[in-house]
Amino acid sequence: MKEHFFQCPYCCETISMLLDSSQLEQEYIEDCEVCCNPIQIKAKFENLEIVIFKANSLEQ
Repeated sequence: MKEHFFQCPYCCETISMLLDSSQLEQEYIEDCEVCCNPIQIKAKFENLEIVIFKANSLEQ
């Protein structure tokens, strides 16, 4: 598991999320721990490192 810090696309607070580096490509929805809005998460790993990470609002 890797902890990744990023800004919420709604409230702009810095939040963290644990990502499973054994899953090479991931896409799911997670609620912001500050404002509770749903965030669409996309992540891609290569050699156990994050190479792509996107956190978007569902309004986009």
